[in-house]
Amino acid sequence: MKSLTFSLSALRAGFARGLRAEDVARETLARADAFADQAVWISRLPAEDVIARARALDALTPAQKAMMPLFGVSFAVKDNIDLAGLPTTAACPAYAYQPERNACVVERLVAAGAIPIGKTNLDQFATGLVGTRSPHGAPRSVFHADYISGGSSSGSAVAVAGGIVCFSLGTDTAGSGRVPAAFNNIVGLKPSRGLLSASGVVPACRSLDCVSIFALTVGDAAQVFDVAVAFDVDDIHARARMPEVPVSLAGGFTFAVPRASDLKFFGDDEAARLFEEAVARFEELGGRTRRIDFSLFEEAAALLYEGPYVAERYAAVGSFIEANRAAADPTVGSIVLAAKARSAVELFEAGYRLEALKRRAAALFAEIDFLMVPTAPTAYRVSEVMAEPVKLNSRLGTYTNFMNLLDLCGIAVPAGFREAGPLNGFPFGVTLAAPAFTDMRIAGFASAFEAAQGLAPGGPRDAAAEDEGFIELAVVGAHMSGLPLNHELTSRDAMFVERTKTAPLYRFYALAGGPPFRPGLVRVAEGGAAIELEVWRLPRAAFGSFMAGVPQPLCIGTLDLVSGRKVKGFLCEASGLAGAEEITAYGGWRAFMAEKLKLAAS
Repeated sequence: MKSLTFSLSALRAGFARGLRAEDVARETLARADAFADQAVWISRLPAEDVIARARALDALTPAQKAMMPLFGVSFAVKDNIDLAGLPTTAACPAYAYQPERNACVVERLVAAGAIPIGKTNLDQFATGLVGTRSPHGAPRSVFHADYISGGSSSGSAVAVAGGIVCFSLGTDTAGSGRVPAAFNNIVGLKPSRGLLSASGVVPACRSLDCVSIFALTVGDAAQVFDVAVAFDVDDIHARARMPEVPVSLAGGFTFAVPRASDLKFFGDDEAARLFEEAVARFEELGGRTRRIDFSLFEEAAALLYEGPYVAERYAAVGSFIEANRAAADPTVGSIVLAAKARSAVELFEAGYRLEALKRRAAALFAEIDFLMVPTAPTAYRVSEVMAEPVKLNSRLGTYTNFMNLLDLCGIAVPAGFREAGPLNGFPFGVTLAAPAFTDMRIAGFASAFEAAQGLAPGGPRDAAAEDEGFIELAVVGAHMSGLPLNHELTSRDAMFVERTKTAPLYRFYALAGGPPFRPGLVRVAEGGAAIELEVWRLPRAAFGSFMAGVPQPLCIGTLDLVSGRKVKGFLCEASGLAGAEEITAYGGWRAFMAEKLKLAAS
């Protein structure tokens, strides 16, 4: 169980083999207890209640189980969403109340067989994109304990990325369901406003709030979304789901990105590189890029915190904070109380301007399939955010604050790892956005991108927790997917894990001798680069026969990946470099072979 990935597909396969909901519940509780970052949770349901719920599910008939699309799946709930049996605090203990029933969206998930575990940490009153504004501590990114997890849905994102639960609920008013996804290498789905009920949710900006979904994959997020969607008559902002045009990559598609002069990364050159790689990946999938003037989105974003719309936060919790100033986070309190000074005239004037911006956005989206932006321009250490809580938080909202004001839906997806600088090994993500009611259409584009990227979702794997029946093996040449020797893996029941790169510690060579080209990867003390590779999971029983076919000067050693984790993989002995051609500059075997084929055809 320790090696079981908590994805919907993996859990369903496990249930088909005899796994019980109780097994999943017990493993979830064990993972939650063992997880190093205890700032993830504000409260958890008693273990006996969780086990009892799981046993009740196991007692159902096969026909009843088949009717539950989320049977036996564990999930977490952000602590501004009601979960019966636990207080709702919004990360402010003085605000706590005991809900009589689940929030509408939670109830739908429970009815579909999902098992709630507890309430997760957040920026107090869901005000922030950093995850540091909580009396319960600051959850950290699963990739680096010095760095923020992102917020406000901090604990919910870490619970998924850390492998504790299969999915989680967050909320998203200005990016809280997307920024934490980027900082933890998972998917964050921000639905169209009103599709997921906000009944039983502590409001931040009630007319703009969305319940959001964190999951390991686009497919998992989409399936949870399908269960959670419902028109709730008790939610005054509820809207009915509309039919969508399905995605087809055949014939191509058009997507917009900010023009170069409008892109801001605040000195994070690796984020800039990864964004351009994401653009290139969509172009490889058949996309046509349109570089646009981003000013309309920037102007809309400014209305949220620099304009009068922030007054809606005062309407939500301002009176409570005024009466309980000492209970409020200082930054949250100052933001909310300052909003009281905004006038009704300002709000109307901003509303007129917003309608004009919406019309310009509608004209743009009539000509494109989606807009792609960085989810966040960069990331920061907890200490940096504590020193400059407002300035750095504002930077993180560069590409998120406009979305709900302009009535867009969005999905944040992983887009690679930085390979240099202070954020070396830290994940980067992009967000796809489109007009409301196209949620699953942009999820289709995101899913195609996800498959092309080939990244393993979630946090770094703990090698000690890997299933003893398998070995993870990195391949850099003809054993990769679609290449001539890949059958030597697939015929041994190896499973693809991810497409990634080495840490920048290696040089790459095309070795002399036959076959026509053989790759050789060599670790060096300096002057190394990151080389593309694939990681496969090979049954231990088949590893011996695979090794027997590895010819000298190749060998199997330990490789460092860009994410920071270590795996077994192909290396080359120094003696094998005689007469070799150095191909490090190509960045990988596929690019080298493509160039050779191009030259041969000319």
